[in-house]
Amino acid sequence: MILKKMIKQNLAIILLSSIALTACAKPSEKNNKNTQPSPELQQKIQQLVDKTKKNMIFVEGGSFMMGDFGPITRKDKLPITGLYAAMPVHKVTLDNFSLNAYKTTFDDFDLYTEATGQPKISTQEVSRFFRQPNAPAGVSWQQAHNYCQWLGEKVGIPMNLPTEAQWEYAARNRGEYIIYPTDNGEYELGRNVWSDEQRSEVKKSVGIDMPIPILGKFPPTPLGFYDLATDGYEWMSDWFDPNYYKNSPEQNPQGPATGTLKSIRSTYQVGAAQSLQIGGSVTTIYRGGENPEPQINDADINYLNPNDATTVRCASNSQQPFLPK
Repeated sequence: MILKKMIKQNLAIILLSSIALTACAKPSEKNNKNTQPSPELQQKIQQLVDKTKKNMIFVEGGSFMMGDFGPITRKDKLPITGLYAAMPVHKVTLDNFSLNAYKTTFDDFDLYTEATGQPKISTQEVSRFFRQPNAPAGVSWQQAHNYCQWLGEKVGIPMNLPTEAQWEYAARNRGEYIIYPTDNGEYELGRNVWSDEQRSEVKKSVGIDMPIPILGKFPPTPLGFYDLATDGYEWMSDWFDPNYYKNSPEQNPQGPATGTLKSIRSTYQVGAAQSLQIGGSVTTIYRGGENPEPQINDADINYLNPNDATTVRCASNSQQPFLPK
């Protein structure tokens, strides 16, 4: 994936290892389950629960044509991105679900690691600069999966990572033929996505020459979702197979049963112009696969979090809204 290679050049040389994980793994909790969190931590967790209930957007299910819909909408019947993994366009029908309006921040994820007795993430010499207010937490697939399950337990409503179908359906305003997941379906540098000049100002403020993601800066999509087109790839629950669309079931597709890569959506947006031009990576139909548990070489282990570019946005298959209207 061209864009991801560019990210690695900005961060350092990151070596990926191919391993398969099972979706049933549970959080690694070092603390005794009988140990109660402090009153201060309990209060912060409750605040996270309240915020989560408020930010979970209910998406009414329905049918749509998933994938590169160019053959349906273009006069020349050609694909929009030409991305093999996004073809063919095919009918999908989804049940109701809810998806968080925001990616998970470092502050949110820190509550999870503290409550479960795990070390904070992104404390390495370079990666710690990503720990800015309202910045998305960079996590592995397993960390993302475990966090959503933990958060669901605290909220009292089961939660998980979204499926690819759920993410695309939500990003396309319940399946409309929307190319860019922004407030107006257009990609307007500096107004609804980062411009390179805006990124440069953020870099100067933290004193490091890397793109620093900051959430909630631009208007949400019509359904209320922020940062679907910027600030971190988002982990999906699905295993990734570039051929999956050829035999994907119509009803609530979950992805392949097994695999070595996990699906990602959204984009990291290293440079605004670069992201727009390379492989359609900022579009609603872009899909790719990443190693669920990447590793870095020994020379960089004290400097980098290998998950700086991958984030988490939790979903729920509950058929009812989190908060009544």
